[in-house]
Order: sequence, then structure tokens, then C-alpha cells
Amino acid sequence: MNEGYARRPRVGLFVTCLVDLVRPSVGFAAARLIEAAGCEVFVPAQTCCGQPAYNSGDSASARTLALQTMKAFDGLDYVVVPSGSCAAMLKLHYPRLMAGDTEAEAHARAFAERVHELSSFLVDVRGMTAVPGSFDGRVTYHDGCSGLRELKVREQPRRLLSTVPGLELVEMADTETCCGFGGLFAMKFPAISNAMVTAKCVSAVAVEPDLVLAGDLGCLLNVAGKLSREGSAIRCRHFAEVLAGELDAPPIGAGREGGTA
Repeated sequence: MNEGYARRPRVGLFVTCLVDLVRPSVGFAAARLIEAAGCEVFVPAQTCCGQPAYNSGDSASARTLALQTMKAFDGLDYVVVPSGSCAAMLKLHYPRLMAGDTEAEAHARAFAERVHELSSFLVDVRGMTAVPGSFDGRVTYHDGCSGLRELKVREQPRRLLSTVPGLELVEMADTETCCGFGGLFAMKFPAISNAMVTAKCVSAVAVEPDLVLAGDLGCLLNVAGKLSREGSAIRCRHFAEVLAGELDAPPIGAGREGGTA
């Protein structure tokens, strides 16, 4: 073995259900960015992180899924997630799910130390200062609640977007205000959710962007659906697609993809 060889970090990509089923281009974009950051990407067999069950009060099912997920990513240096909500589930809520079981809780805490939301991993862990993509246009950014409030992710995606050739980032009003998706919230309280996404879209339209970007696909589907139903030409993308230059897939809102409100 060459003693001068430095092993690249082994990164497990947790794809998320929505990316897998609705927007695979986000997964490919995330993989390209992680590789551009000097890492080796692995995608273990995986299912849901357990967040829907956890939020519904079904801790037993959530715990089963959590144990399955942690086992799938054993042996990898990092676990990277292109979603603030799923990353928060893995990083913050898995240890809570395992509370009272000494061995499982220790495993969950060790696992949580390796979990990072995508932009946080690229900036805070890998120190990325240049990205593969370019975009000739104007964008605005929506801060998803879980990434912002639970993981304190705010400046990282903006720092990366500032390196994209041709891209102009303009901030909308109330960018940190919830879009009204909130998983089960949009289903339980559709009228409130609709009022919230309406306000979010008014703020977005006011700055006249070509794209609305965010780091959570649930938020993007919700906002894109509302914009489309209101007749707006503004479309949405996950920030990873723009950073990686993975723009072959139509923007969210250009096809059948849409939100709940």
C-alpha cells in the first residue's frame, strides 16, 4: 500500500423518500457535490427515516425504521442528507427514540455525530468554496423550518450559491417564515396551510426570481404547487440541482409535481 495515499472520506447518502420517489435528480446532484468535495459516495439500501411515524406518535414503528437505518450506514465516515427535516430526524430525534435503551441510545448518539445536512456538510465539514454548476438567472431562497430551526442551517446554502457563476441571489421578505407544509400539518390544517403558502408565494413573486430554491423537497412541492395554481411562471428547484449543474430535469412546478395547499 502506498503510504502517501490518503483515503477519501466515505460518505453515505441518505436519499430520502421524496427524492427517491418524486425528484431523483436531487439525489444525483447531491452525489456529484459530495464527490466534488473530495469524498467517496455510497448509497446503502434504505427506506423511510421514520419521521412520518414519529410525528404521528407511532414511536414503535419509527424506532424499527431508525434501527434499520443506523445499521445500513454503519462503517461509513459520514451520513449526508439533502433535506433539513430528514437530517434533523436522524441527528436529533433518533437518540430520543432510543432513550432508555443504553446500547441503542449509545449507537444513536454515535450515529448522530456523523449526520449532516448537505449544505452544512459541504461548508462546515469540507470547506467547499467552489461548485460544479452555473446558472444564468435570478433566484430567491426559502429557509425550511427543520434545517433552520433544528439544525441552524442558514448561511451555508447561501454561501455556496454565492459561488455559482451567473447566479443572482435576492432575498424575499419573511424568508424564514414557514411555507405551511409541515408534513402532516398541511393535511390536518389545510386552510391554515394554504394561507401560509399564499403569503410565502406573495413574498417570492415580489422579488421576481426565475427560481425559488430550498433545501427541503416538501417545501418546494408545496410552494411550486401554489405558484403553478396561481398562474405564476416562477418555478422551484432544490439548491443542490443548481449547485451541481444538474438541470436536465424540468423545474418543480413545470409538470405534474405540486403541493398540498
